[in-house]
Amino acid sequence: MSDPAPLRFAIVGHPNEGKSSVVSTLAEDDTVPVGPMPGETRACHNYPVIIDSRIVVEFIDTPGFQNPRHTLAWLENFGSADEQAIHAFREKHRTLPAYQHECQLLEPIEKGAGIIYVVDGSRPLRQTDLAEMEILRRTGRPRLAIINSKDRNEEYLDEWKAAFRRHFNSVRVFNAHHANYAQRMALLDTLKSIDQDWQPAMEEVIEAFRDDWEHRLAATATLIGELLETSISHFALADCGEGDDHEREEHLKERFRKELSAMERRFHERIRKLFKHNIFQFEPSSQTALQQDLFSERVWRVLGLDRTQLMWAAALAGGTGGAGLDVLFSGISAGVFTAGGALLGALSAYFGGERLAKVKAPGPRILGLDLSPRLGRTQLKIGPMHNLQFFFILLDRALIFFSYVINWAHGRRDQPSDEEAEKSSEGFTSTWNEEQRRLATRYFDALKKAEDAADMDPARREFQKFLRQQLLEMSREGSQKPAL
Repeated sequence: MSDPAPLRFAIVGHPNEGKSSVVSTLAEDDTVPVGPMPGETRACHNYPVIIDSRIVVEFIDTPGFQNPRHTLAWLENFGSADEQAIHAFREKHRTLPAYQHECQLLEPIEKGAGIIYVVDGSRPLRQTDLAEMEILRRTGRPRLAIINSKDRNEEYLDEWKAAFRRHFNSVRVFNAHHANYAQRMALLDTLKSIDQDWQPAMEEVIEAFRDDWEHRLAATATLIGELLETSISHFALADCGEGDDHEREEHLKERFRKELSAMERRFHERIRKLFKHNIFQFEPSSQTALQQDLFSERVWRVLGLDRTQLMWAAALAGGTGGAGLDVLFSGISAGVFTAGGALLGALSAYFGGERLAKVKAPGPRILGLDLSPRLGRTQLKIGPMHNLQFFFILLDRALIFFSYVINWAHGRRDQPSDEEAEKSSEGFTSTWNEEQRRLATRYFDALKKAEDAADMDPARREFQKFLRQQLLEMSREGSQKPAL
């Protein structure tokens, strides 16, 4: 038995009111052409939402009205039932250039699509708007009005709402450039209520959206775990030989830093793809913690945990805390951070002058670099980064990037404003309670100690369950840490 035809919604309105942005955000499709000039959309384009290889709902981007007042006058003079008048209008005017947009936007509506009417609520109501509303009312199709205020000016909201109540089944304020997952779901829930016959189908659509979102959150938690596990266990080797040992060490440190940064970038790309950001490449401000190098002084100063939180997290987890800060910062070569802004000295001051690098290990070491025989040769080794603060910083940056991606509407095409970039740059993990930080630290300890994947399965499962819940709460609340 074939699946029923998906529900279809025509997104209509005046040119340059944000119709394409609404389509792009609702369909999570950043291929929808969006531009500042009127008339960007000149023909109807269908944008299906596909979940598990099935189209669950379809949004239709339509051209803006050209001559709504003349169109309404013709319909009023036709002297027949509304549905017949709409069909007759299209037949009569389909070859006339001045009415091409009206003929096109009315076609999917005539074929049964629901109506989502979009206006820019930051401007005053006009007579042409009233004409458009009356044309849509005469179609007899279920109708939802969206107030998409481009500059968040609420001066005219009451005027718009009063007019909409006379012409539409429901009204919603929805900013297509800033709508997050929770707001998209609220809009879908409103569509469910505008026509009783649609309710069962819309409930299936909403359930499919929620299931798909939870699958994406589970995939995100898995990707974060993979990033943490590969980064914490990573190390770099280089052969010793004749020549400048210091220069060789510096090259190895730089390579190690670049390899860890590359792992993080690959994680970012996979998260972008998972949440359907395929074309628009937004860039966080260069002054923010997420955009700066993983080993920069600013990143280590503002993300992760403070000294007290680190000590308690480690102590409560029954792992690294008993040995003090030396172990918390073990595995860091004294020169690892030089490329990131002389972090070593800054952190030494920040943590009261305590030693950051050396921890005793079998065999000779130079500034945290192992010199161990391998296949008859002596090699330099840096890593792995068995460092609790590095773990929390890496986790923070992953959560910040996730938050950034899920709260960046697909219909948005600009870059973050200075105001967004200047807001608090604290990470997420510093706000966790002691039990949550202890759970994360147990996972970190398992990462360090496990000799194979099976050894750390209990800690991994515990952390993954906790992380999925954190991601779900972040998406429900639309919480976005603007340290971007």
